[in-house]
Amino acid sequence: MSDYHCHPLPPTQRRLLHLFYRQHGSSMRPSGEASSWVAREREIIAGLCLTPMAGGAWLTSLFVAPLQRGKGVAGALIEAALHDAAGPVWLFCAPELSGFYGSVGFAPVSTLPEALSSRLQRYQRSKPLIAMRRDLAQGRAAACLR
Repeated sequence: MSDYHCHPLPPTQRRLLHLFYRQHGSSMRPSGEASSWVAREREIIAGLCLTPMAGGAWLTSLFVAPLQRGKGVAGALIEAALHDAAGPVWLFCAPELSGFYGSVGFAPVSTLPEALSSRLQRYQRSKPLIAMRRDLAQGRAAACLR
């Protein structure tokens, strides 16, 4: 098993996550108002962003380096990022990813805060997406250190 550590990136290092996405040909990018989280071995192997939204957070830009997929990195990174979060967490995903997100506590939802509802409608014009939500009152996650 790989040794990796999950932690938030200071805003001054957000460019490192941007470079990670670019190195892997991803169009994802960290947003200015979001907190950026990464899993690292020596280098970044996964990243995600959490944006405060409607008393909770919106999880975006989850990406795991192709050689690290299937090793539990994404789930561990999500758990670490949500450990101290409060309120519900929403995300949008391709339908084929709903099983993965379900395995880490998310469930499909049809009701969203207005800010997310309008984004989902706009995004669905170009690709199929579903909305999912996780209520953090269901328990806290363990820290990510493998």
